[in-house]
Amino acid sequence: MFPVLQVLAVILLANALLCLLRVALGPTLPDRLLAVNVVGTKTLVLLALIAHAFDREMFADVAIVYGLLNYVIALAASRMLETGRLKGNPR
Repeated sequence: MFPVLQVLAVILLANALLCLLRVALGPTLPDRLLAVNVVGTKTLVLLALIAHAFDREMFADVAIVYGLLNYVIALAASRMLETGRLKGNPR
């Protein structure tokens, strides 16, 4: 890997570890949910860096799928946190 990409990867990993600390010690549930989402986003960026560094398109595809899953899970968890259910109004 290139030296600049290695430095970026270490910085992102250190920041992700701090976010994991927020997940463990966060004062409220929304703080923890946001920290988990940030860790997922940093994982996506690391996958994109790996794809670029090793010139592998497969890792870029995995990063895109991981990003979509991270987005959908964040929406579902936010909806569950706000309303207490995942579906619309009950009939």
